[in-house]
Amino acid sequence: MSFEFQHLPYAIFGLLGLIFWIISFFYFFRKPQLHLPNKYKKKGFPFLRSLLFILGVTAWLYIAFALAGPRRPMGMDKNTIDINDIYIVLDLSRSMMAEDLRPNRFEAAKQKIKEFVALFPKDRIGIIIFAEKVFTLLPLSTDLELINKMVDQIKIGPLGDGTNIGDALVLGVGRLLQSQAKSKVLLLLTDGVSNVGTMTPLQAAEMAAANKVKIYTVGIGGDKDARIPVGQNMFGVQRYQMIPGGSVDAKGLKEIAELTKGKAYMANNNKALENVLDEINKLERTQVEHSGRIIYQELYFKYLLIGVSLLIGVELARRIVLKEGP
Repeated sequence: MSFEFQHLPYAIFGLLGLIFWIISFFYFFRKPQLHLPNKYKKKGFPFLRSLLFILGVTAWLYIAFALAGPRRPMGMDKNTIDINDIYIVLDLSRSMMAEDLRPNRFEAAKQKIKEFVALFPKDRIGIIIFAEKVFTLLPLSTDLELINKMVDQIKIGPLGDGTNIGDALVLGVGRLLQSQAKSKVLLLLTDGVSNVGTMTPLQAAEMAAANKVKIYTVGIGGDKDARIPVGQNMFGVQRYQMIPGGSVDAKGLKEIAELTKGKAYMANNNKALENVLDEINKLERTQVEHSGRIIYQELYFKYLLIGVSLLIGVELARRIVLKEGP
């Protein structure tokens, strides 16, 4: 029989009670009021008193066990939720530092992701990040607090300088292959032109279409004159350079979306994601089984009742049968 304990340190109060009860049982530290000659004293330890001592110790051990808050796990609470499965695929190439969106494209995209998550609290959302390399930052999850924490930790730099849209989309499709949801969605946020990777964006889109995954594309920025900061000069003045590789491939993003029956959007200001959020919100959701909290059988009262009942019985027997006073 396996137990879990909610308040294990509380058991010490039961053990302290046992110690004080033993002191009381054997009259330690109590001065005798009547001295009998040795020949009148009873020898040994009478059977009934021995039995009462054992039962008293057992009672206090039950009480100590009960105070520790014992419970037995019975399984997971199962329920169903209506969901979409959505992977956000976020571009972390250096061009995302351009400041045509405030404070820059990267920070504006992160803020929009948080707003997106808040609009879909029941959907399962995962995050894939990419630059030259691709990486699954977070598998599908309904934990809004966890998703927001992971978004806050995203930094530009560790994945290289390229723009690997094709492999990032393929990774997203692969992640969604086991999904039970009818609506499987990749939301691609990028500001560049794919220039590295094993798969081209269109090849990835064909794979997505074959697996009934819709791709919604959001081209971030789009200002041809946008520049990225490259550090300060010797006089402390911020320097900028034109974006390497050019601006958003609006035509390519539109082809990706249309091939998968999704939609393409341009986000040239900080409010431009509202349309895509509304569109995804209208998708048909799928009811899936969801594991909730663990169900426990609480055993506190059972063991407390046994312990208290035993202790009351022992104390009554001491006073009524053995004629022992307090």
